[in-house]
Amino acid sequence: MRELEPIRALFLNASLKPSPEPSHTGALMEVAIAVLARQGVDVDQVRVADHDIPPGVEKDMRAHGRAVDDWPAIQARVMAADILVIGTPIWLGERSSLATRVVERLYGWSGEFNERGQSAYYGRVGGCVVTGNEDGIKHCAAGILYALQHLGFTIPPRADAGWIGEAGPGPSYGDALDGGGGAGNLERLHPAQHRVHGVEPAAHGAHPESCGGVAGDRQRPQGVARGRAFRPPQPRVSELRGLRAGAARRIVAGRNHGMTGVFTTDRHRSPGMGSAA
Repeated sequence: MRELEPIRALFLNASLKPSPEPSHTGALMEVAIAVLARQGVDVDQVRVADHDIPPGVEKDMRAHGRAVDDWPAIQARVMAADILVIGTPIWLGERSSLATRVVERLYGWSGEFNERGQSAYYGRVGGCVVTGNEDGIKHCAAGILYALQHLGFTIPPRADAGWIGEAGPGPSYGDALDGGGGAGNLERLHPAQHRVHGVEPAAHGAHPESCGGVAGDRQRPQGVARGRAFRPPQPRVSELRGLRAGAARRIVAGRNHGMTGVFTTDRHRSPGMGSAA
């Protein structure tokens, strides 16, 4: 059996705050990132607010009168990844304006096809992370995940995850609390039944043949029979509490949760596996 290349994930943080301001969305995303990293997934991150991304649904808005457009470089990182996760805060019950802009710019490439005549996004897995201190996790997730599947991404079960505090003004995820510690009660996580923040299905879906060949251009992990789901070991709630505490400490300390580059975009695929990059 051909050796599988490492799975790669890209997290787009659509917080409205640019670096170096602390991002509550970024803090929650770090918990999901840590879960994926423990499964051997290479992770890349982009803080959307740090970039000049004009509105539009074209590949490069510089060809349509804009002086600057950072999106094409981000799009290249999307195409280098197997998993795309969009993180957003909730504002007035909706996803952030930057999350909407990301979806619009992804749409600009929806007319592209791979060498097999499939959507350029074919075989890639989508998910989202939502945080805030008001209702709206499911509403925001519904819009993001619908858009991603419409563009051609595969959406596995429970590919959304989120955390909300008390309704109205109050601490957000990772904020310092009176008496010490940080906001981030795991019992507030959605979906509560899936403590790995919905990212284990994303890692599962990135090798779709492991569940019978959903997308068809990835291989089954060695030793996993066709039709039998590949389920990496799931972390215990106590492990996630440790990850959450670490993220809270970084928020309190005001560390930058902006762009980091954990991997290069060189993809070494086995013959016949195909690539839409």
